Amino acid sequence: MVQQAEDPKAVAAATGAGFAYGLAAIGPGIGIGIVVGKAIEAMARQPEAAGMVRTTMFLGIAFTEALALIGFVVFILLGL
Repeated sequence: MVQQAEDPKAVAAATGAGFAYGLAAIGPGIGIGIVVGKAIEAMARQPEAAGMVRTTMFLGIAFTEALALIGFVVFILLGL
């Protein structure tokens, strides 16, 4: 059975929070793909610098993933 929402503002807030998190997750997903792709290109061009490139890639992934985490926190705060 479907429950009726008692407060339309709560429904709107939950819906908006869901959309906000969805949009916040798209950007970092694309960003991580770009970071890894460029790191692979750099390692293919200069194999001797692969260690440094890999370290920089992991830092870039961590900073990019932090954006998704911030989006998740905002999702939780808006959902309450």
